[in-house]
Amino acid sequence: MDAVNQPLHGGDLQRAVALYGGDLTDWIDCSSGIAPWAYPLPAVPDDVWQRLPDQDDALLKAAQNYYGCDQLLPLAGSQVAIALLPKLRAPCRIAIISPAYAEHHWQWQQAGHQVSAISSEQVDKCLENSSIDVLIVVNPNNPSGEQISATTLLAWHASLAKRGGWLVVDEAFADCCPENTLLPQAGLSGLIILRSIGKFFGLAGIRLGFIACEKPLLAEIKQALGPWHISGPAQWAGQIALSDKAWQAAQQQRLLANQEWMIAILSEAGLAPSGSLPLLHWCPTPNAKALHSQLAKHKIWCRLFQQNNHQGLRFGPVAEHQQALFKTRLWAALSNPTMVL
Repeated sequence: MDAVNQPLHGGDLQRAVALYGGDLTDWIDCSSGIAPWAYPLPAVPDDVWQRLPDQDDALLKAAQNYYGCDQLLPLAGSQVAIALLPKLRAPCRIAIISPAYAEHHWQWQQAGHQVSAISSEQVDKCLENSSIDVLIVVNPNNPSGEQISATTLLAWHASLAKRGGWLVVDEAFADCCPENTLLPQAGLSGLIILRSIGKFFGLAGIRLGFIACEKPLLAEIKQALGPWHISGPAQWAGQIALSDKAWQAAQQQRLLANQEWMIAILSEAGLAPSGSLPLLHWCPTPNAKALHSQLAKHKIWCRLFQQNNHQGLRFGPVAEHQQALFKTRLWAALSNPTMVL
């Protein structure tokens, strides 16, 4: 990640148009890990628009049931917590298992902390040396798809908690892979868990997420955010989506089928993912920048990662109505004789 410039993100299709031309409708956008099947919300009632937002009671109850966790605080997207948490500690030593969602590095760095990128294999040594105060883990990882067991995470947490450290686990992609979630342990001191509505439910636009942690820290965060920090329509939409078990089960099946299709198509084209989740597929390649540009010339917008020694492309899911076109364009882009994967 660039240590000076604010990180770029997927879903920025306007930037693709500015760089490579065409109209928005010309593009296949698989640059984000957002499900292409959004929860089918009904029309927002007039009174939801007109009154001040409720104090989260209905939303919170739905979220507690969905996540199986009582110690939750709704946020206007998990990005709120990513930006706020660095301001709640004095400058200290932060380690982030990388590659990872770049905002973690950026936000802690901007708040004056000493930030380092490490691999999961380096964590134990860092903890033995007491060389980190906060460990940040995106689990399942974005972009690599790596998954770390709950047992390992809890061991890391125990080591950090002994000296007042934090383990921050970003579970934005955990809805389809819940087996390693730490939400059942959310009351432990120094354990902070982030969840997102936007990706699995395909509702990124409502800006809704949750943080789970010990009650004193929840209270501190709630006070820092102030009243009405989540819009009424977002609360209304989140409560409905989180309560619809039948739709959630169908969405799981859609995403798993799409994952199988994406793995097969990318592999046939010579870009076999080294890591894959229902919402993202990681294709490391030393030629990532050139390949990203070549795909963009064929109106496929994927996510370019160039963090430290990690280079690769991340593909999100492609909806059924675009799959045939995606395959055609993918093969056309990779047929360039100068393109070495």
